[in-house]
Amino acid sequence: MLKKWILAGALVALEAVPATAQTDNAALYGARESIGDISMSPDGTQLAFIQPARNRGSVLFVAGVDGGVPKAVFQSDGAPWNLAGCNWASNVRLVCTLFGVSDPGVGHPVPFTRMVAVGTDGSNVKQLGQNSLKGAYGLHQFDGQIIAWPVTDNGQVVMTREYRQEEQTNTRLSSVEEGLGVDMVDTASLRVRRIESPRIDASRYLADETGAVRIVGVRATDGQGMMRDLMIYSYRKPGSRDWKPLSRATSDGDAFVPVAVDGKRNLAYGFKDKDGRSAVYAVTLGETATEELLFAHDQVDAGEVLRIGRTGRVIGVAYSTDKPEHKLFDPEYAALAGRLQKALPGLPLIRFVDASRDESRLLLFAGSDIDPGRYYVYDKTSRQLNEVALARPELEGRTQAEVKPVQYAATDGTMIPAYLTLPPGRETKKLPAIVMPHGGPSARDEWGFDWLAQYYAAQGYAVIQPNFRGSAGYGDDWYVENGFKSWKIAVGDVNDAARWMVKEGIADPAKLAVVGWSYGGYAALQSGVLDPDLFKATVAIAPVTDLKALVGRAGNFTNAKIIGDYIGTGPHLVEGSPAQQAAQIKAPVLLFSGDQDLNVDISQSKAMEAALKKAGKPVEFVTYPGLDHQIHDSIARADMLRRSDAFLKNALQLP
Repeated sequence: MLKKWILAGALVALEAVPATAQTDNAALYGARESIGDISMSPDGTQLAFIQPARNRGSVLFVAGVDGGVPKAVFQSDGAPWNLAGCNWASNVRLVCTLFGVSDPGVGHPVPFTRMVAVGTDGSNVKQLGQNSLKGAYGLHQFDGQIIAWPVTDNGQVVMTREYRQEEQTNTRLSSVEEGLGVDMVDTASLRVRRIESPRIDASRYLADETGAVRIVGVRATDGQGMMRDLMIYSYRKPGSRDWKPLSRATSDGDAFVPVAVDGKRNLAYGFKDKDGRSAVYAVTLGETATEELLFAHDQVDAGEVLRIGRTGRVIGVAYSTDKPEHKLFDPEYAALAGRLQKALPGLPLIRFVDASRDESRLLLFAGSDIDPGRYYVYDKTSRQLNEVALARPELEGRTQAEVKPVQYAATDGTMIPAYLTLPPGRETKKLPAIVMPHGGPSARDEWGFDWLAQYYAAQGYAVIQPNFRGSAGYGDDWYVENGFKSWKIAVGDVNDAARWMVKEGIADPAKLAVVGWSYGGYAALQSGVLDPDLFKATVAIAPVTDLKALVGRAGNFTNAKIIGDYIGTGPHLVEGSPAQQAAQIKAPVLLFSGDQDLNVDISQSKAMEAALKKAGKPVEFVTYPGLDHQIHDSIARADMLRRSDAFLKNALQLP
């Protein structure tokens, strides 16, 4: 076992859980994961991984697969830049994506990305895209992304790049190139070779394993430049520069949406609906566009397309029924997955994270509901499997709560899937209980380790996470119109989860609470509108509270029409807005929000607080300066957990 090299705590940059907090569940469960991102070098001898630093920063480390002390080579302070991910341009050079949120003088937070390259010794740091946040002709928001790693692994990358008109200093000359293009960039010298000229209408490009750009996606816009719900995809034949039509895709899922290209087989892989559920297809990139169905399920949507290694070769698809599953198209990896399941019997959630160029060495993740996860390196030649890292080392050796898939009947008799987490080592009758609806609403909960649910279970609460109607993942019929337009159905299912726990004898009806994040926070608040007497306490983290205001805020962005169509018009804009129905709510409310939230602006929580106070209702509001929707800071998360537990204990009159 080799996990020691990654767990060394002597490096001062690491964000360690204080020794005094080893019994403080809020600090233990609120800590960010020890591995934020991890990748394997092309020759399979090194790993690069991102770990949390003090406060909200991150540090990039490099270590040998066969052991040794990790070396810190790059870091970000989280104010505003965060290391989002890193991968290998060569065996001695890495490319990292930085993500940040800032207000560059436009009156509201704006997202930015930057790409930098750095040597494995920390030297020769180069920025691959824009230098400033704002230029004479607008914001420099995004640096693009890597779409192919050249087979030579020589430090060059094929990447999309955003071009904006720029006035040249002390001249009247300006660059007129604008839009998204594709370049081959040398990450050490910054030499650039143009592959695709910038297009103002391009939204994405897909390259095959050789770096040849084979597909372009164009987002349709209206006469005012606002995005429409339509992506137009075109493809190229091998060796051609001419674009041919491939598909016209909208959010209804009826048309093919490509996600990967196999140049050797001349195929595009992607998604299209079959019988009202998302399915995976392979489409020949030619005049006939022959379509082959690779995967469809009769109950749930297809999930992520699984890819491996430097070429991004498609090997299968992930999906989730009661528990996450996968179908592997590649016979070698299907057989290997079966052997790994036998070798790691207590860790059924296995996924292939990365591979060496020749795929002789693999980087794996394995976890479960009671194990946050651990990383392994598998050598195909020696057939050795070595553990190299823990996702949450501070929780190692602590008993976690088992997560059980359940179903309960909604008021209309529909069976609702959910996950039930009961506190370990306690009598499971008449417990204080939490209903925890997920965010989205175009999302779903899955079986596995959930730090938020596990924290509350460790504090003695029963926790149920319903995949209410309006959730994604179960097909069009289950999604109904979405969780906002069909809020009465979605929130009704949330409330029925609480009634089921009472009926089953799990929950004490006098000690029911609802806790949610994002849309889950919206559902938590709106549950008190639909049935004011059901819950005795409400915790809402970064919640939507006013649908009209949400649509109005989107007017600052080019996706305003898409957001407006998604939320819709009609009586639900008022009836389905907690801030407009505050007088109906009886339970005390605790609100949390970061003031740099891009998903749900902090004004939503402020409006809820004001409405509740005006209605004479008990409310507390906690703001985290400088943090966004995920509240990606261990100290802030621990504070949020601690405050919410104290609030719940007081409201539910717990000891």
